[in-house]
Amino acid sequence: ETEQRFMKAAIYRSFGGEITVETVPIPKLPPADGVLIKVQATGVCRSDWHGWKGHDSDIIQHGLPFCPGHEFSGIVVESSATDWSTGDRVAVPFILSCGSCPSCAIDNQPTVCHNQKQPGFTQWGSFAEYVAIPRASRNLRRLPSQVSFVQAAALGCRLTTAYRAVLQQGSLKPHKSIVVAGCGGLGLSCIMLAKDITRQKIIAIDVCEEALEKARQLGATHTILATSSNRDDVIQLVWTLTNDQGAHVTVDAAGFAATCETAILCTRRGGRMVQVGLPINTQSLPNVPMGLVAGRELELVGSHGFSADDLPALLERVSNGSLDPLQLVENCVSLEKGITVLMQMDKQSPLGMTMITNFVNGSTANVNIDGSKS
Repeated sequence: ETEQRFMKAAIYRSFGGEITVETVPIPKLPPADGVLIKVQATGVCRSDWHGWKGHDSDIIQHGLPFCPGHEFSGIVVESSATDWSTGDRVAVPFILSCGSCPSCAIDNQPTVCHNQKQPGFTQWGSFAEYVAIPRASRNLRRLPSQVSFVQAAALGCRLTTAYRAVLQQGSLKPHKSIVVAGCGGLGLSCIMLAKDITRQKIIAIDVCEEALEKARQLGATHTILATSSNRDDVIQLVWTLTNDQGAHVTVDAAGFAATCETAILCTRRGGRMVQVGLPINTQSLPNVPMGLVAGRELELVGSHGFSADDLPALLERVSNGSLDPLQLVENCVSLEKGITVLMQMDKQSPLGMTMITNFVNGSTANVNIDGSKS
């Protein structure tokens, strides 16, 4: 019998209740094809807030207490997987697909795996010193030496999710315009990626002027401030900016009824609207004008996560400097501060990404945004 080992982790024991740093047992290494990872950086994402508030069915099914966190990178400290060894630096996609269900094995669509596991949703997550990851050979990817842990964690959810939404599901091309409704971390990631692709208009819509300023910095050609009362004006402005055609690709990156409806109504005839922001069941449903969808032959496409197979290409872009996730990272903080940022999402959406890089002593971060030690 091995002696019990312990770690610091952020734990909540009721939905919407206090999240506190506790000393809990280090998770056990999965007996086959698993790794135990020492977390080096983990992002604070609105999906973690949804989970804490009780909006996620996987967490409800798992039961409380629970540890959030799903966009992270780290170092392998134990392995039962043939492909991974102690000391390996790894990036972890938040969808751990199974490889054997019809979606994985027949359709090659691991993002909709029937049996997917997700750290921070189906199991305890990365707001902790250590995370145990199953299915390691299929899903983990090696970090190039030039890519920092903070950069890799910034890819972990929002940037990879945006990549799938804009490039894969949205099929954005150089001659196509795009509208992004909602400029949180996910929406800003969509804009940053769009800037690399299209030579046409990139139109950002948000209720916060600061978010729109960040969108401009990242590549939006036009920004529109939305309010609860000016939606028709917002849509009209998009049509004016696109020569009364509408945008080729529109993205709801927030998941609210208003952002969904706005995205659909800004899409040109024969265009594509991508739903990547996750709506929550407790809010009002969007009013989807299906007559318009049929009459204009609009495509409404869902987008969820990112395939581990596509991660090396994205890591290579970070490694060679053509993609810089650090543009999205606002600050690196301690576990305690990260908890505060998560709980404050009740009242506000933080600009860009907050990264937790210090899990032990509660001081400010021991890693700078560029990944260097401070």
